[in-house]
Amino acid sequence: MSMTTVTVNVSFPKPLIKTMDAVAKQEARTRSELLREAVRLYVERKRRWDNLFAFGRQHAKQLGLKPQNVEPMIAESRREQTHQR
Repeated sequence: MSMTTVTVNVSFPKPLIKTMDAVAKQEARTRSELLREAVRLYVERKRRWDNLFAFGRQHAKQLGLKPQNVEPMIAESRREQTHQR
């Protein structure tokens, strides 16, 4: 599969460029390769978090939970875990 590429201009603070270049050199990659991988990882992580929150919202709805119920439930769960030790 052939992938068309597009060149973009992105501004970075100089200290971040220095860090990015050091990592790229250490991994024998170009800046472009490093940035593509960083974006892929970010997008994948965001997709996973979005799915996790959607799962949580769905189950909270099924259980009839409201946002104000969450903190007390977490506190209760932590108390139970502490007493089980």
